[in-house]
Amino acid sequence: MQGLSCGTSRIVGCRFSVYPMTDNFVDVIKGALKEVDTSKVWQHTDDVSTCIRGRSEHVFDVTKAIFIHAAKTGVHVVFNGTFSIGCPGDSEADTYMSEDDHRLNEEGSINEKVEVASQFALYPLNNPDYMQVIADQKEVADKHGTFTKGVHYASRLDGDTNDVFKTLEEAFVNASSTNKHSHVTMTAAISANSPSKKDK
Repeated sequence: MQGLSCGTSRIVGCRFSVYPMTDNFVDVIKGALKEVDTSKVWQHTDDVSTCIRGRSEHVFDVTKAIFIHAAKTGVHVVFNGTFSIGCPGDSEADTYMSEDDHRLNEEGSINEKVEVASQFALYPLNNPDYMQVIADQKEVADKHGTFTKGVHYASRLDGDTNDVFKTLEEAFVNASSTNKHSHVTMTAAISANSPSKKDK
């Protein structure tokens, strides 16, 4: 039975789903997966979502690449994901923490220019200064030129996919660095190629 104390591996996980708004959504998803190298993360997919786990840089590298390769088809694609670090008892497959820091998909992702709209929310759990931790991440978004505005229960980001994912990753890492035993989660909804008028 797993204990209720946080593990020490600091493994990062993300449970996510990608939704291409097209009749051939299966082809879009499978095509994206074929182009993405997931060898540096633990991965499991079921009928609802996919979970990947490993070092922070590889989790963000893989999620960004899957989304970009789906979105570059031009169809309306939505990514919904929950990132987590420090979850109590989360140590399965922590051998992936021994991977080096080279991002396997960055070269392919950085050359794709896909404009997105995103809403994300940070949850620094059991942190009495959580509001300040969250507020500090606005400066990260400002630095990357992605912050648009605060909305109810989230912050709005707009811009190139690479810049938005840089913002998400840096904000997540910053929040999780406030305490070496902290449990932090972050939700992100990202949309590309939407036919709807942007509501900024």
